[in-house]
Amino acid sequence: MERLVRLYRDCGATGLTALGVFGEAAALTPAERREVLAAVAGARGALPVVAGLTALATRPAVEQAVEAATVLGDGCAGVMIQVNTPDGDALARHLRAVHEACGVGVVVQDYPLHSGVRIDRATLARTVVDCPFVIGVKAEAAPTVPAVAAVAERTGVPVFGGLGGVGLLDELAAGAAGVMTGFSFPEALVATVGAWHAGGFPAAREALAPWLPLINFEAQAGIALAVRKELLRRRGLIAEAGARLPAPPLPAGLAAFAEAHLAAVAPVAG
Repeated sequence: MERLVRLYRDCGATGLTALGVFGEAAALTPAERREVLAAVAGARGALPVVAGLTALATRPAVEQAVEAATVLGDGCAGVMIQVNTPDGDALARHLRAVHEACGVGVVVQDYPLHSGVRIDRATLARTVVDCPFVIGVKAEAAPTVPAVAAVAERTGVPVFGGLGGVGLLDELAAGAAGVMTGFSFPEALVATVGAWHAGGFPAAREALAPWLPLINFEAQAGIALAVRKELLRRRGLIAEAGARLPAPPLPAGLAAFAEAHLAAVAPVAG
């Protein structure tokens, strides 16, 4: 975990997300969650941290948020709370309860594939406007590009793409403030966002293009976690690539493809 944090810190990331939903946060015990947060706190340097909450119900979400804010201390820039209802008023009450309990800003995560909840974009935007403690929105409801555009235009709050960076280029064009996601080569995402700010669409497209086959390979439905962990292991960043049940393991036949993808990006990876 400390090696991963140092990678993000050294490659130019402007913040960290700990215990995000794509990882194995939901498979961790409370003690293991604290251990992860403590490791991130110790290695983050000056980077702010947003702590993900796996709980959808208010009371356990409050407990997780208070724990995160306590462990991370002044490094806790916010907690990431999943949309848990399509009702804007009920969602606002949920967000407010968590915020008031932990005292930090809130990033709203709209990720129906994980939460099972779909909320109308206009309702989400209105809820964000009604909750001034919301400091960001992570838009992961497909199709993400119009979702990013709708929320960014109506709220003025920074909106971030996710989903492994698959839609990063178009999300930036739609008004995303950046990308808030994992990828086995985060330096590629940093370079793409930097290129967007320096040279717009053409520069960002050129920066991202060499990485798109690997991003696509890593985003395979059902096995994406196992693929990413194997790529991180081959980079020497984690010791083991096993995924906790019920996540499936990496299919044996994909190991050679992983090596081929890594070899293909080696010239641009440096």
